[in-house]
Amino acid sequence: MKELVQESSDVCLLSGDIGNRMFDRYKEVAPTRFLNCGIAEANMMSMAAGMALSGLRPVVYTITPFTTTRCLEQIRTGVAYHEAPVVIVGTGSGLSYAELGATHHSLEDLAILRSIPNLQVCAPADSLELEAQLRQAITEGQPTYIRIGKKGEPDLLAEHAPLGIGKANLLKQGNKILLLGIGPILSEALQASTLLEQKGIQLAIASMGSIKPLDHQFLHQCVTAGYSHWISLEEHHQTGGLGSALLEWLSEQQINTIEIKRMGIGDHFVHQLGDQNYVRESEGLNASAIANLVQSL
Repeated sequence: MKELVQESSDVCLLSGDIGNRMFDRYKEVAPTRFLNCGIAEANMMSMAAGMALSGLRPVVYTITPFTTTRCLEQIRTGVAYHEAPVVIVGTGSGLSYAELGATHHSLEDLAILRSIPNLQVCAPADSLELEAQLRQAITEGQPTYIRIGKKGEPDLLAEHAPLGIGKANLLKQGNKILLLGIGPILSEALQASTLLEQKGIQLAIASMGSIKPLDHQFLHQCVTAGYSHWISLEEHHQTGGLGSALLEWLSEQQINTIEIKRMGIGDHFVHQLGDQNYVRESEGLNASAIANLVQSL
């Protein structure tokens, strides 16, 4: 953000009373283009829409449930309907705040927001993918939602990878079985691949980067390459997320040679309290669960 605000006088940042110290370097170079809007997310989103329609490039940042479902009407009517160039960044997505309970889980956001016209929906796997998507969204002026983790997640993609919105990348080559994932949970897939290699199984892994748009060219290449079993992986409900988007794409393309399994949260609220790793294990979304599913195919 510090680089982007120095490159363009139109870029500004709105925060929902979170991460203020994290933005100290940003505020050093652009103190008048940082607004702490407090715990008033609907107002913050409406402010961003108005600023965008006045020629600015606002980035809205706070914890995911509060920058998505809490202000859904403002996203739909204020941002997307008017095609206002707002970038919405949801932090602490999925089960990142698992210990705080269901109020802080974001397991429906992808399904809800990808149903809104004019809105791009991204879930970068790491900081490299995030930076590329953020820069592209601001430059192109397209309403965009970017879903990120909490902090400290490892970088998974190579620096020379072709990154951006609608750009998928293969993280690992494999045979027949392909895991297509979004977000930092792909680190679990890479750990699973290490377990599987000990048993002579090569699992291909790809980061989709975004689910709206999907990288159609990449998916066609995966079909041509002979991956007959696909697994979708997301820290999100199975309903309406990446798995659903892939099934829709296969149906639209009339491709019936692919068997697809979806890994995500089932149709229930998560009541377990604990850290993210604990709840991932409880919900069958860790490396062991991935490895077990691959071996069953």
